[in-house]
Amino acid sequence: MGEGTVEDLLREHAPHVLAALARRHGSFDICEDAVQEALYAAAVQWPVEGVPDNPRGWLTTVSSRRWTELWRSENARRRREQAAAALDPVDPPEICVADDSLTLLLLCCHPSLARNAQVALTLRAVGGLTTAEIARAFLAPEATVAQRISRAKQKIRASGAEFALPPPQERQERITAVMEVLYLIFNEGYTASSGPHLHRVELTTEAIRLTRQLYQLLPDDGEVAGLLALMLLTDARRPARTGPDGALIPLAEQDRGRWEQKAISEGVELITKTLASAPLGPYQLQAAIAAVHDEAAWAGDTDWQEILGLYDLLRTFAPGPMVTLGRIVAIAMVRGPEEAMAELREAEQEPALAGHHRLHAVWAHLLDLSGDRAAARDRYELAARHTLSLPEQRYLNARAAAPDYAVIRRISPPPAVTELFAT
Repeated sequence: MGEGTVEDLLREHAPHVLAALARRHGSFDICEDAVQEALYAAAVQWPVEGVPDNPRGWLTTVSSRRWTELWRSENARRRREQAAAALDPVDPPEICVADDSLTLLLLCCHPSLARNAQVALTLRAVGGLTTAEIARAFLAPEATVAQRISRAKQKIRASGAEFALPPPQERQERITAVMEVLYLIFNEGYTASSGPHLHRVELTTEAIRLTRQLYQLLPDDGEVAGLLALMLLTDARRPARTGPDGALIPLAEQDRGRWEQKAISEGVELITKTLASAPLGPYQLQAAIAAVHDEAAWAGDTDWQEILGLYDLLRTFAPGPMVTLGRIVAIAMVRGPEEAMAELREAEQEPALAGHHRLHAVWAHLLDLSGDRAAARDRYELAARHTLSLPEQRYLNARAAAPDYAVIRRISPPPAVTELFAT
């Protein structure tokens, strides 16, 4: 069996094994350490010795034995728990699997944790990624990520949180936090905030997998469905976002024949059904905007009037800097650059946008549309100096250096502004 298959198996079973241990013993931090050691043992042994007939049972047994050792070293007084853990465990009843998976997601997004800790813990405990994999994905030192995860587990333990679903009055707030974490994971993977590459596919793939799992657990939650549709519709464009040399290609200039039609069809079907049956929310509106872009056969077919209407709605549900910039781009496409620039002058007073490279990129785009090429060139260069993403830097500098006729021939909105995954 190939390495990729073993890795997929481990990621599939890891959250279920952790849930079984945490439900039995309650000590989430020790259970998580035990499961990680079992995953490491499996990653070493299975490619050599073969995958066992019952992979989840194997992982649960090894995790339980390791839990006993860890617990014994931490607290010798818990003899009864040691004896219980030493017994051969059984897989949790299937009826508990859905509740366990949701409980684990909610626990990793406990309100006592900072957002970056929630992201790291979710990727490790639910996603099955190793600390090293998480560190590589976020271009962070492994020691920093390890410390973040360790502190997160300590905080959960200190809070007295148990492995159980939160009370109904707290549940929706916690589910909202889970969605925000998954959104952030996808966002960082789709448009990396720094580094040499535009995409970090391991993050977008994991975010979609976990969001699909959340949707299976909560099929009637319109915002969960909207988030999944948004990810599918956005990620479908990924194959066309870069050229052979890794150069960034903005939405309007992409070869739409390279978009993944299966993902688009699934996303459009999902958001269409959801908008007709669930209370409206910001993820659904973002998915609807993505669907309008994806359904246009070419850039000139894009229904910017509909996009502007959706942005107007989105601004009432979830105002924010990227919503503001996206709406201004839509205004320019519908009503012209002069009205858009008036809106942008007001928007640049927002502290969250002050000095942001995408603010300068939108200014450059609007100035190009209005015919002020010299001012646009200055703004492109300013935007390039303010971003840590090398692909974005190269793109913005190329736009600044482009001859006037090339810009006039094909002016397209700056990348990652017409696409909301760009905070």
